[in-house]
Amino acid sequence: MKKFNLLTAVAVVALTGGVLGTSAYAQTTTAVKESSKAVGEKAMEGKESVEAAVTSGSKKSTHKAKAQAHEAKASGHDAKAKEAGDKIKK
Repeated sequence: MKKFNLLTAVAVVALTGGVLGTSAYAQTTTAVKESSKAVGEKAMEGKESVEAAVTSGSKKSTHKAKAQAHEAKASGHDAKAKEAGDKIKK
């Protein structure tokens, strides 16, 4: 009977740790994915800013608008990554 209780206790602890570990893993994955999306958007913003600097006329304003759109998307991804990072259990 003592062996059964011990095995049951070990199983409960193992399963509880597994559930908590999976939750932390999911939040970590979300944080990493959103962070990488933000980096990609920032790179696109930089590209559009450079193109705006070297072009003239109507294309310049188009590139500036695209750069602002990428900046807004990057900001959104940064916020999601920060939120997911805050949910990770320490």
